[in-house]
Amino acid sequence: MKINVLSAIVLLLVVSSCSTSKTAYFENLDIEEMSGKMDVGNYELRIAPDDMLSITVSSVVPDAAAPYNLPAVSYSEPGKQELTIVPNLQVYTVDKNGYIYFPIVGRIRAEGMTRNELSKFIEDKIRPELKDPFVLVQFMNFKVVVLGEVKTPGQISVQTERMSILDAIGAAGDLTIYGERKNVLLMREENGKRIFHRFDLTDQSLFESPYFYLRQNDVVYVMPNKAQRNNSNYNQLAQYRISVVGTVVSAISVLASLAIALFIK
Repeated sequence: MKINVLSAIVLLLVVSSCSTSKTAYFENLDIEEMSGKMDVGNYELRIAPDDMLSITVSSVVPDAAAPYNLPAVSYSEPGKQELTIVPNLQVYTVDKNGYIYFPIVGRIRAEGMTRNELSKFIEDKIRPELKDPFVLVQFMNFKVVVLGEVKTPGQISVQTERMSILDAIGAAGDLTIYGERKNVLLMREENGKRIFHRFDLTDQSLFESPYFYLRQNDVVYVMPNKAQRNNSNYNQLAQYRISVVGTVVSAISVLASLAIALFIK
């Protein structure tokens, strides 16, 4: 008995050590070779349909900038005179054709621009009428979704433009021990098409991938490893068998009750 217990402990330690070795990232990363030689890459977001943008115009003459900022309208009571205020954030939604409607300037095709490009475009348009204009553009609904074998799957709201695949996994609490590090799926919508890409988190080429930085509404799915898939299949089979046994037992119980009732009569 003692030998069996000892063998089980040894086996558990071996399995644990194997599982730990499979959780490593960037196994082939040559630190001395790659350090200081790998570009960070461009992570600027491009504006896309359904993006919500905060656009605020300011100037050395604040009153002159007011017409370019959307007013918020509130009412004291139904039927009473409306009260107008200027909110801190002016939010514009990019329509399905890629346009926003900006006060005085009119329709602007924002799709495909970066924040800075749209800021400069608006500043150039209003500079003849406004002294030293400054336009601030911010993304208001940049989010990604991380699903699968991570500790806290769900939607992640991003406060900056920079969100890499590693940032997203970190925000989701890292992969579980059942996550397949060589098979992480990215799903993206681009130009009306769905794009799929697979990451290998153990390979240093991840840093050079054009998909390393995430975009609006990207979905990351961490595949379960073989052990977890087998365990899932086993659980489903076990539940099915329990269900069948339960049904059979219920049927036998009903038949037994009928038999007893007939016998008593």
